[in-house]
Amino acid sequence: MIDTVQSVRSGDIVVSLLLTQDRIAMDWDACFAERVQRMGASEIRELLKLLDRPQIISFAGGIPDPALFPVEVFAEAYQGVLGDTCLSGRALQYSVTEGYGPLRSWLAAHMAQLGVPCHEDNILVTSGSQQGLDLLGRVFLSDRSVALVTEPTYLGALQAFNVYKPRYVALVPEELADGVVPRAVPGARGGLAYVVADFANPTGERLSEAARTALLELCEARDIPLIEDAAYEAIRFGGQRVPACLTLDVRRKGSIDAACTLYCGTFSKVLSPGLRVGWICGPRDAIRRITLAKQAADLHVATINQMVMLRVAEQVYESQAARISTVYARRCRALLTAIDAHMPAGVSSTRPEGGMFTWVTMPPQVDADDLLVEALREQAIAFVPGRPFSATGGQKNSLRLNFSLHAEDQLNEGIARLAGLIARTHAKPAQRPA
Repeated sequence: MIDTVQSVRSGDIVVSLLLTQDRIAMDWDACFAERVQRMGASEIRELLKLLDRPQIISFAGGIPDPALFPVEVFAEAYQGVLGDTCLSGRALQYSVTEGYGPLRSWLAAHMAQLGVPCHEDNILVTSGSQQGLDLLGRVFLSDRSVALVTEPTYLGALQAFNVYKPRYVALVPEELADGVVPRAVPGARGGLAYVVADFANPTGERLSEAARTALLELCEARDIPLIEDAAYEAIRFGGQRVPACLTLDVRRKGSIDAACTLYCGTFSKVLSPGLRVGWICGPRDAIRRITLAKQAADLHVATINQMVMLRVAEQVYESQAARISTVYARRCRALLTAIDAHMPAGVSSTRPEGGMFTWVTMPPQVDADDLLVEALREQAIAFVPGRPFSATGGQKNSLRLNFSLHAEDQLNEGIARLAGLIARTHAKPAQRPA
């Protein structure tokens, strides 16, 4: 059916444009590549929109407390870079894909402090560690290749990997130390293993040294890279530091260039997430190929942000890590105390020694997705259900709670509301043990 006829005069030629109903809007779904169907909105990103509603107590996002950002140090750093005639031109110009040389040198020294002697050529600066995960998925995963991931695991990693259509295999690192090895998918080629070894997102747990060693042995035996997501490594509440997987790998191999581990670090949790500066540290042969993938994606991380991040890191990285660790440790204790005091029987949680999260497991009949709807509507409480953290669609009776953003009284109030909802709506009548 013709809706309208328009005449357009170009010189002496009149062109009739017939605009039909079905041509008014582009059929974008028919245009997208098949891989786009595997992309989904982050449940966390959607829940972050709730932060603008002051009545909501949100346990949802992995959000650093902005009150702890070293704002004055950042302001001075930007002023210093832009106020320097020589630096300002470089700061606002295109740069090399590998990253700002002085920042890479600082990162190499930082990795050496973690027991990973390396050169700046072993470092690629990325737009946060999330871009690092996307790049690593791009260069190591293809249709039917294996991705060994924990259950549950970081949902941002699943988002990054899903578009490459891997076959997920559940990985239980602590069982590896006891000799329990996951069976690979038959016929699979290549792939990777992915783990958050320290204070994991979403569980808050960390791997023992024995589990890390067993994981390295598994990756060596299968000739696949180990992706070590170290986003929370610097946020620790005490106790003995466990060597990073890359540290153990270098000790075993004698050199980072002989290692199978790629370490993804970030400044987001310690200094600022808004500047989007992270890094990958690993063997030079791997870093060179990953650099090509980044070059095709975005050329490089904003030069001025790299320059500013270097100045801030040089001044306050260690003190800032200690500061936020102290504050978050206090909030974690408050959250766990509230869980112990208010949650009904049958509800348990992990006991983090660092990071930003705890993982709550409820009775099997409780569906966390349904609970979230009720929690938002009835109690103005937000959290992330467990299902998005599962590569297999499990974890439906679990949820992730963040404790970094709110003060202790708000944490207690939020948990009391949530616990009351669980007790009234879902949990079986039972008395908590004395």
